[in-house]
Amino acid sequence: MPLFAPDIAIDLGTSNTLVYVRSHGVVICEPTVVVVSAQDRHMVRAIGDEAKFLLGRTRDSLVAVTPIRNGVIADFDATMLLVRYFIRKAIGSSHLFKPRVLVAVPSGLPAISRRAVLEAVKTAGAKKVILVEKALAAAIGTGLPVYDPTGSMVVDVGGGTTDTAIVSMGGIVVSQSVQVGGGRMDDAIVSYLKKNSSMLIGDRTAEEVKKDLASALPAQENRHVHIRGRDLLSSHAMDVEFSSAQAYEAVTEPCMAILASVKWVLERTPPELAADIMRNGIHLCGGASQLTALDQFIGRQTGIPVLLAREPEDCTIMGLGHLLENSELLDGLSLSAGAR
Repeated sequence: MPLFAPDIAIDLGTSNTLVYVRSHGVVICEPTVVVVSAQDRHMVRAIGDEAKFLLGRTRDSLVAVTPIRNGVIADFDATMLLVRYFIRKAIGSSHLFKPRVLVAVPSGLPAISRRAVLEAVKTAGAKKVILVEKALAAAIGTGLPVYDPTGSMVVDVGGGTTDTAIVSMGGIVVSQSVQVGGGRMDDAIVSYLKKNSSMLIGDRTAEEVKKDLASALPAQENRHVHIRGRDLLSSHAMDVEFSSAQAYEAVTEPCMAILASVKWVLERTPPELAADIMRNGIHLCGGASQLTALDQFIGRQTGIPVLLAREPEDCTIMGLGHLLENSELLDGLSLSAGAR
């Protein structure tokens, strides 16, 4: 039996959870979904990939739970069960000493929410929990010169939150986290179809429409897809034609909210660092940053070049992984990151 469990890092996202094991890399990337019994919430039927497949398909005796909403724990017990499952899946459960765990959290997360994350992960089987600002981890994972005396700007657009930050000398100078992300874009498409076509579609259909048609800028070519859903007036199945122009109109509001956060941070950036940002650009990452033309939209509105990370959905977990592999960096990080 191995004595010491390896250190691990967890990007506990609203949509997906990624787990990095020291010396092994990313070993898990699965949806943040838990299916439990309606009678006993501690009786788990499915987690991750299997649970997402059951979304919208469960019988009355089962409940699909998304324990993280807008970057905050919405269901403590489900979060603890999910984290415990992923820890055991990543490293097993036969170690005598529990692992040290790094967890990414949104910038400016309230103390009570930080405490909830700490307690959930510790209860799930961690010896020590260190919270790392999501924007800082994303900046490291993007490959920015985080520890240099120059300013770098990262915009991490996730499933539930957008974290925008100016990073310099190994820390965050200015940051803001807003509850806008890919999930809000999906909700906007659902609401648009409710209002304009009296049709209800599921979250998975909305996500597919977002990926296929939605854009932060008007599309040069207006494409169409057929969407099937439920008629809100008759409760019968119905089919409508949905265009890229309509998809653009639907996601305009969340895109404007992301832009507002970017401008808010830029307005509060010290002049010396602002000059660095103008020269080096804004770095965009996170799964929802792949929305078509989002980088161009932010660039046009701010007048600053915007660069999309090569693997945007992996930036945060790779940043946490870098901290794990270089444990000396954690000594200076733990006080500000909320180690317990």
